[in-house]
Amino acid sequence: MMPSAQDWLINPLGVVQDFVADEKISKLDWEKRALEYFKEKLKETEAASWVPSLNDVPLHYLKPNSLVKFRCMVQDMFDPEYYMGVYETVEPSTQARVLHIGKYRDVAECEPQHEVDLQSQNNITMERQTFYCVPVPGEAQWVKESYASSSQARVSPSTSYTPCRHKRSYEEDEDMDAQPYKQKEQLTATDAQADSKRLETEALLAQQSSAPTCSPPLDLNFPLPGEKGPACLVKVYENWENFKVNDIVEVYGVLSVDPALSVLSDHRDDALSMDPMEADEEQRVHSPPASLVPRLHAILAHKLKHVNPLVPASLCTEDGKGFVSNFLTDLVTVRAELLGLLTGVLLGDGVAAEYLLLHLISDVYARHDVLPLGKFTVNLSGCPCTSSYTERLYRIIQLLVPCSYHLCMTLHNMNSLKFIPHKDYAANRLVSGVLQLARNTSLFVDETQLEQGQLDSTGVQNLAALGNLIMWQKVDYDFNYHRMEFPCNINVLITSEGRSLLPFDCQVHLQPQVAPPHLEQYMQSLQDALLPSLLTKFRVYLSLVRHLEYSISAEVTKAVEDDFVEMRKNEPRSVSAEDLHRMLVVARLLSLSVGQTSLSREWWQRTKELEILRRRRLEQQKCVNGNEL
Repeated sequence: MMPSAQDWLINPLGVVQDFVADEKISKLDWEKRALEYFKEKLKETEAASWVPSLNDVPLHYLKPNSLVKFRCMVQDMFDPEYYMGVYETVEPSTQARVLHIGKYRDVAECEPQHEVDLQSQNNITMERQTFYCVPVPGEAQWVKESYASSSQARVSPSTSYTPCRHKRSYEEDEDMDAQPYKQKEQLTATDAQADSKRLETEALLAQQSSAPTCSPPLDLNFPLPGEKGPACLVKVYENWENFKVNDIVEVYGVLSVDPALSVLSDHRDDALSMDPMEADEEQRVHSPPASLVPRLHAILAHKLKHVNPLVPASLCTEDGKGFVSNFLTDLVTVRAELLGLLTGVLLGDGVAAEYLLLHLISDVYARHDVLPLGKFTVNLSGCPCTSSYTERLYRIIQLLVPCSYHLCMTLHNMNSLKFIPHKDYAANRLVSGVLQLARNTSLFVDETQLEQGQLDSTGVQNLAALGNLIMWQKVDYDFNYHRMEFPCNINVLITSEGRSLLPFDCQVHLQPQVAPPHLEQYMQSLQDALLPSLLTKFRVYLSLVRHLEYSISAEVTKAVEDDFVEMRKNEPRSVSAEDLHRMLVVARLLSLSVGQTSLSREWWQRTKELEILRRRRLEQQKCVNGNEL
């Protein structure tokens, strides 16, 4: 009998079991058929919005063993684990035997009076990979709210479960135990979106106070300080080699919050030591309480190129191409409006606004040997030294981009924060750092906050790591005995009074054209004037244009080469190959910013004009401040 309309949402394990039990389907094909079934279901109109998300629904609103989704970043990859993919149970008095599927489960399911036959020749041990996943670091509030508001999932506010354990003997090396409970009937379905934040906080406090393995408190290993949301152990059964650390992933899977997982962890800790503080750290990290770190057994999982809910996940599909085509008709107008906003935010400086816009759409599109192509780190110097200005500037950028982080380069932060992820061999996990970020995150480095003082060894290491990220778009993770390169794609904007201490691709010195008497009120008024419809256009624009294809024709290439030769003749000391590289990056970004996928003579000319204006400012500033630049 095939699954009913709603079974795939509330009882995905039952759906899988139906395929297993179907005599028309061979034992080798049931997995393939089950995956195809869920793929087809999720292709139905708005079907994905029916699936509740761990990102915006409190854990205690979600039914155990139901289908849920999670938008996350792979923070760490644990060792592969072995589980009983197929196991047989037996009733001792009658010797009645039943075959069960262990896939998508943490604990073994047994009929009453049955127990697992560990010696059965029908048992099959299989392998799965566990990823430790966290919410996408620095994800903007508007992104979270947009995903939550588009959800049509109906959930039930209930945390009550009735234990119904059938304890069976089971070897420690198998990741299964007797099924511990049956859920009480759900309450009438209600929408949990409105008060999810409050309920999530209450549940977390209750879990922390009641969970015996949380003393000392469990570190959820978020890369950025102050981050909130659920961490999750995602168990992947197919094609796990396609995923790697720092990938953004969307997972559809079976939710497991089995209390037996915490009980098993407690028993193992007790067996290891009478003192909980001396319990095995690896076991504590890899088997945290399911109430704090739920398990998600992936039925379907795919990488995301971005997390902007306003833009299709793929622009290569027919729907994606249609979306791009429709938006391009209005693109030039949207660009002009966005440029107007950035000009106001930069105190009337239109040139600086142009460069900031180009920075916001920059992207590492390829790598030539070790050189990342497309990166465009901007040092915005000449910023007002008041912290309120840079804070307000960041807030407006935060309203425009899907993911960002404001890094204040205070002496305290530089000496105390951990920028580089490192391997903890005692716990066998990767301890996160501030620079463990998802692709296309906007990193706002506020150098105006750097005061006099001395950097300690941690501060020096952090400064070097930041410079390494900017120059090579990679972070060298610390594995104690060696360093391992992890490539990244992070947009870094540096605000400073003078020239930055950090490397950069382009320095733009701010020349304010207005001097508002109350700077903070001025910046707030710009933010308040942003209409939601206009913000939506800006957000789509910034995500869309960076993914457009780009090329340079042979004719324009020849013109660029001739121009460069002429510039070298006129200014042999001040025009270098590095200047040509920067101009080509600016020309590419200028073209994409107006929706052109190839460089024209017109936009090459505009590139030269912008660069002349920018360099003239730096020369003027150098004359004013001596060796400032």
